[in-house]
Amino acid sequence: MAKSDFYEILGISKSADEREIKKAYKRLAMKYHPDRNPGDKNAEAKFKEIKEAYEILTDAQKRAAYDQYGHRAFEQGSSGFSNGNFTNTNTDFSDIFGDVFGDIFGSGRRQRASRGTDLRYDIELSLEEAVCGVTKEIRIPSLEECKVCHGSGAKIGTQPQTCKTCQGNGQIQMRQGFFTVQQTCPTCHGRGSVIKDSCASCHGRGRIESTKTLSIKIPAGIDSGDRVRLSGKGEIGEHGSAAGDLYVQVSIKKHPIFNREANNLYCEVPINFSMAALGGEIEVPTLGGRVKLRIPSETQTGKLFRMRGKGVKSIRGSGIGDLLCRVVVETPVNLNEKQKTILRELAESFNGPTGEKNSPRSKNFFEGVKKFFDDLTR
Repeated sequence: MAKSDFYEILGISKSADEREIKKAYKRLAMKYHPDRNPGDKNAEAKFKEIKEAYEILTDAQKRAAYDQYGHRAFEQGSSGFSNGNFTNTNTDFSDIFGDVFGDIFGSGRRQRASRGTDLRYDIELSLEEAVCGVTKEIRIPSLEECKVCHGSGAKIGTQPQTCKTCQGNGQIQMRQGFFTVQQTCPTCHGRGSVIKDSCASCHGRGRIESTKTLSIKIPAGIDSGDRVRLSGKGEIGEHGSAAGDLYVQVSIKKHPIFNREANNLYCEVPINFSMAALGGEIEVPTLGGRVKLRIPSETQTGKLFRMRGKGVKSIRGSGIGDLLCRVVVETPVNLNEKQKTILRELAESFNGPTGEKNSPRSKNFFEGVKKFFDDLTR
């Protein structure tokens, strides 16, 4: 009886890579394995076909021979190909699954020592510092390598010894049915070694508590919520492994004049009644100094004036924001008698025939109020 094509058995193309072969094998092996189909001879025969196809196609030399000669490459004797380069491994099912599921249950290699912990430092900047950039020195609590044992954790003159539980692998294997599950060694916790005589300085940890001073360059244009990452400036890892990173979290203090939104700055500029009515020129503040702003006549309170390029330079290089000045017309206070007399005369002039032209918003508002109450009484 002619044997089925190995590629067809696994349901893959002839160009399939090793990852695709393993994926197909895992799916079919789980379906047809005898432990899942007790007493089913057809399932057992199917599983043997799947296993054979997998063994051939995951071996580069066997696959090359099969692609060239087909099943004839393995017909001469139980050892397979006649030149002796191929052997029928008759691999145990658990070994194959250990290969296929290695990424799930972990490899048999020793677990690496843990990378150091990342640290976070909160820093508060003034608006000027954030806009222009600044260099700050900070002091942070941290862990550093023990200078006595140089990070090994062992007493001077001794060395960590190979763990007898896992034989230095860092993991142990447990058989569960047809699975071989690998777990972190409970004795050495994955390091592969144990310390019998601990260093008196660090008590076997290989690290000691300390405080370090760092100089941090804050880039211009940074904003609240942004953070600066300093690679390798966090805590050092266990037993000489890589250090973590330091993240500097930025917040900006409230400014007495400006509010910032993205790369734009906003400020309120009070002007007196005469300036609003007649127009003029005033000085307004920017982060780079004072500049002149022209106020046109008949300016209303709330009017926004945009001063382009007077905002914040983007930290991402997308241009410079603007300064937006919101005008607030200020009601005069502490008037003397002469000023009050002038204002009364002005008020009387507004009540004349041309008064409605002087206050069009007031006219429209009160007409709307009158209409509202007239509608209620109908």
